Amino acid sequence: MLQQSGLPFKYQATTTSGATALAGLPLYLEMMRVIGLRESVAQHMTGGSGPDGWQDADIISNLMLLNIAGGESVSDLELLRRDEGFCKLARTVACHGLPRRQRREKERLLARSGEVPLPSASTVFRFLNSFHGVEQRGVRKQGEAVIVAEHARLRGLWQVNACMLAFMERNRPCESVTLDCDATLVPTHKAQALYGYKGEKAYQPLNFYVAEWGMVAYSEFRDGNVNCGYEQLAALQRALDLLPAGVKKVQIRMDTQGYEWKLLRYLAEGKHERFGKMAFAIGADMSQELKKEVAKLPKNAWRDLERKPGQVAQQWAEVPFVPDASAMRRNGPLYRFVVTREVLVQQPLPGIQLQLPFQTMEFGGIGHCILHAIVTNRTLAAPELIAWYRGRCGKSEEAHSVMKSDLAGGRLPSGAFGANAAWWTIMLMSLNLNELLKRLAMGDAWITKRFKAIRAHVICVAARVVEHARQVVVRLSEGHRSSAFIEELRQRILALEAAPTG
Repeated sequence: MLQQSGLPFKYQATTTSGATALAGLPLYLEMMRVIGLRESVAQHMTGGSGPDGWQDADIISNLMLLNIAGGESVSDLELLRRDEGFCKLARTVACHGLPRRQRREKERLLARSGEVPLPSASTVFRFLNSFHGVEQRGVRKQGEAVIVAEHARLRGLWQVNACMLAFMERNRPCESVTLDCDATLVPTHKAQALYGYKGEKAYQPLNFYVAEWGMVAYSEFRDGNVNCGYEQLAALQRALDLLPAGVKKVQIRMDTQGYEWKLLRYLAEGKHERFGKMAFAIGADMSQELKKEVAKLPKNAWRDLERKPGQVAQQWAEVPFVPDASAMRRNGPLYRFVVTREVLVQQPLPGIQLQLPFQTMEFGGIGHCILHAIVTNRTLAAPELIAWYRGRCGKSEEAHSVMKSDLAGGRLPSGAFGANAAWWTIMLMSLNLNELLKRLAMGDAWITKRFKAIRAHVICVAARVVEHARQVVVRLSEGHRSSAFIEELRQRILALEAAPTG
C-alpha cells in the first residue's frame, strides 16, 4: 500500500504588505474618472451625502467594483476591504483631485474606518434603503399587476447611467440604434417578493438593451407577478428619453410581449416627439384568425429560408392578414405579417393531441410544423427582416445571463423593493462600464468576451502596491502575459480624455 503524503509545498502568512489579487481592477476606477462618474452622481442624485459620511459616489463606485470583481452580495465587500494592495491604491485615489476641505473630510472618514477606503456592509444597506420610500410601500399585491413608482433617487441614478451612454455615443457615434426589449425573471427567496408565472417568488425587470453598444439604456424593476407586456409603452418612453442627444433614429425589436396595438400604433404613427416614426419587428401572436389566413396560402407562397449548413430547414411566407377593427384605424399605417414554418422532426402519432410550448399547425404533404409570426412596418425583404429580428435572440438574452450569473443581479440583497431596484440598477451600470472599457480601450477582439475571460486575463492579476517617491506604484510581474496589456489599457483609457465633450 502506497504511503499517502502531501505535496512538497506549504502555505505561510507573511507580514509583507501591499499584495493584491486584483491588479486590473483599478482600470475601472480610471474609467469612472474619465467618464466623470463622481461629477454625474453629484449632479443628478438627490441627497448626495450618503450614510456615515460616505458620499453617494463612493458607495456607487465601490458597488460597481464589487460586481466587476465577481462579488454577488453586500458581504462580499469584505473581499475588497481585506485586499491590502487594492485598499492602499484606493485610499490614494479616494482623495485625488478633491478640494482641500473635502480632502480633509475624506481623510477623517478614512481614519474612522481604520484606513479602509470602502464602506462597510451596514453602510451599504443604509444606502440601499434610501431608495425605498413611501412610493414603494403598501402598493404591491399578489394577484394584481402594479408598477411601483420609481424613487426620486433611483431616477437620478438612471440619469447617471444616461451619462455613460452619452460617453459611448461621443466616442462611438451612432445616429441609429436598435432597442431590444425583453424581461427576465430573477428568482428570490425574500418573504416580501411576489410569485411569478413560473410559480416561484421572483422579480421581473423589463430591460431595454442598445444592440450597437451592448449597453442597457433602462430597466424598469418590477415584481414577478407583473406581466412583461403590462404598461410597457411607458417604460419604452422612459428608455427613449434616456438615449443620448446624438441618437436620431431608433428601431425596436421585441418578442410577443410587444404585440399590443396601442404600442404598435405609437411606433408606426410617429407619436414620439423626438424620434417620430420608429421601425419595428415584433413577434405576433399566432391567433386562430391568423392561422386561418396561413391555411389559405397556396403552396407556392412559401419560400425556403437560407440557413447555415447543419441547421434545420425553414420556410417563410407573407400573410395578407388584417386584424379586426379594434386593432386597425381607417387610413392608419399598414402592417406586414411574415410567418415562418419548420417541420417537426418527430411527427405526432395519429389521434394524439400535441401539447407543446410553441404554436404548431398541420400542412398537407409535410405534416405538423412549428409556426412563428412577425409583425413589422419595415419594407425589408422577408429573409433580411427575419435575420434582423432574430438578432435580438442572441446578445440581449445573453446579457440576461451576464446580469444574473457574471454579475450580482441574480442575488438581490433586501426585502425592500426600492433597495433591490437600486442594487439591480447599479449592477447594470457595472455591465455598461465594462462595455465602455471593452469597446473603447480593449479592442474589438474583446467585445464578445464575458467576465470569466476578462477576470482571468485582466482583473484577477497578482501584483504588489508600494509607495515610491511620493507615488503609488502597482508592480506587476514582468513575465506575466497580462502585464504589458494592463499597462497598455491604462494608456488607452487616459487617451479617451481627449474625446470631445459636447
